[in-house]
Amino acid sequence: MSTINSTPANKPIGVTSAISSAGPKPEDTKQTENIKNVLKEYGVFESEEELQHRMVVLAKLHEIVKEWIKQQSLEKDIPENLIDQVGGKIFTFGSFRLGVHTQDANIDTLLVAPRHITRKDFFSSFYEILEENKEVKKLRAIKEAFIPVIEMEYCGIEMDLLFARLALAQVPDNLDLLDESLLKHLDPKCVKSLSGCRDTDEILRLVPNHKSFKLTLRVIKLWAKKHGIYSNVLGFLGGISWAMLVARTCQLYPNAAPSTLVEKFFLVFSKWKWPHPVLLKELAAENKLGFFVWDPRRMTQKDLMPIITPAYPQRNSTYNVSVTTKKIMQDAFEEGFKTVQNIFLGKADWHALFTSPNFFQNYKHYIVLSAISNNEEDHIQWVGFVKSKVRQLVGQLENKPYIELAHVNPNHYPPLSPDKDCCISRWFIGLSFEKAEKATLDLTYDIQYFRTDTVYNRAVSTKIYKEGMETEVKYVRKKQLSDYLPSTVLKSKKKSSLLPTNSLEKVDKEK
Repeated sequence: MSTINSTPANKPIGVTSAISSAGPKPEDTKQTENIKNVLKEYGVFESEEELQHRMVVLAKLHEIVKEWIKQQSLEKDIPENLIDQVGGKIFTFGSFRLGVHTQDANIDTLLVAPRHITRKDFFSSFYEILEENKEVKKLRAIKEAFIPVIEMEYCGIEMDLLFARLALAQVPDNLDLLDESLLKHLDPKCVKSLSGCRDTDEILRLVPNHKSFKLTLRVIKLWAKKHGIYSNVLGFLGGISWAMLVARTCQLYPNAAPSTLVEKFFLVFSKWKWPHPVLLKELAAENKLGFFVWDPRRMTQKDLMPIITPAYPQRNSTYNVSVTTKKIMQDAFEEGFKTVQNIFLGKADWHALFTSPNFFQNYKHYIVLSAISNNEEDHIQWVGFVKSKVRQLVGQLENKPYIELAHVNPNHYPPLSPDKDCCISRWFIGLSFEKAEKATLDLTYDIQYFRTDTVYNRAVSTKIYKEGMETEVKYVRKKQLSDYLPSTVLKSKKKSSLLPTNSLEKVDKEK
């Protein structure tokens, strides 16, 4: 039985023809229902009331933005008869725009402003408005980020807010961000800020069946988070990359049920010949606007697992992937394929796919990285900053002789006993060593370099550093982890993938 909007087998979808245009069989439909039921147990789906709350919050933010732009326009001597026409708008992108966000997930947003509103205005007068708003909590400006952002919690919803200034006198409500002419005369930071919205909308345009795509992506996102491989900043894949892998699977099997798409996802990417790129459409033949565009003829060491964004200017979304994280993800793809095969053979159910491996049982040696600060307000900023540097420590470690693998756990953990005088968050990096006789490993220089040059000096130069902010890096053996983590974390065993599956743990909040 094929879907109503079935796609012919000979019609190219993306950069190739479909592998199969077969529709779902009754068993596939049944398995899809099983997936939905399991996802509900993990609290993946948001209620209608929660969704409406998000929409209300976005509408309130939109009104704040429009009023701010009007006020700025008056101060910049825009004629009063034009003030109501200058516009300004909030766009969403990422998981919320794709329709796959989970309970308590943040919302990725973009503030699009007319040409007389600057990035300096955004980080000064608009930031001050947010500071004065009693419904705004955890406010943080990250001006030096690859894509500058304001992070906050507004009316109980966590938000990342980017800024883009268009070369337009007015920003109409019906603005289409996929219009490439909007990129003319823009600075690179604004182009990067626009890319999130443009890529999200282009992904939705390029998948043959939105409903199947969304459910499949929910499955893969939950699986990736449970297996500790959902984090762009730590060298794994971020949300946009996972969405593109699922979108490519949907292109290859355009009429398949979500249960089949999950199986095909693991089949395709457990056998993918990296660094062959994943593309949703052909690369642009011309580069009329002159922005940097990813070129397969000029691949670098950052192109280990290239997954190329669909909207111009196309770029590699996985530039943070390292040799170590690539291997970890490849192993996870292969394990995922075996698990799904067992599910289809009736040897396991869908809970098995979401069973977390016990990171703290997998290695004999660990690095413990602690971020320490004086108070909760400073700690939010310090944890975010140190986390952005963890990948560099992992890079130093995996380049050391005798270290075969340096595997960072994306989660950070509080201390066993709260300290009233300071706040502490810890990351753990598992180490595998090559077999070598009389091997000597001295990490003194690497640890000192990371603490001083990578973290402290950079924090000072970007004016993030405040008194009391520290990092601590220690090497420990597996048996010493009990000094840092509770037994419930250390001793949890991986549940059997064989039926029947017992109690479930709730999914971690999306970060």
